[in-house]
Amino acid sequence: MKYTEDHEWLRVEGDLVVVGITEHAATQLGDVVFVELPEVETMVAAGDEVVVIESVKAASDILAPVDGEIVEVNDKLALKPGLVNDDPTGAAWFFKMKLDDMSVLDTFMDEDEYLDLIG
Repeated sequence: MKYTEDHEWLRVEGDLVVVGITEHAATQLGDVVFVELPEVETMVAAGDEVVVIESVKAASDILAPVDGEIVEVNDKLALKPGLVNDDPTGAAWFFKMKLDDMSVLDTFMDEDEYLDLIG
């Protein structure tokens, strides 16, 4: 997996990139009560707001980490937003993207670099 400074993780599955938030981010948010996901077939640019998360503490936006097309969303999160707290790096992925250039993933942190970031 790769990691962003915004506490998102990216995992390659075939020719797609799966995006979610880290356990650290989920802990900081507190109990998640609502998740608004993007529409499938949406083209996004890195930095675009694509997911809204509401928790008992605050509302947060998840930004697209890379340019690409949203090809699948995790509909389970609409019914069970608490999955974000229960399994942030597994069952609680937000969306899958198709990228034009997978080599852009080389610019993100690996796990050791991310662990150094969060101390």
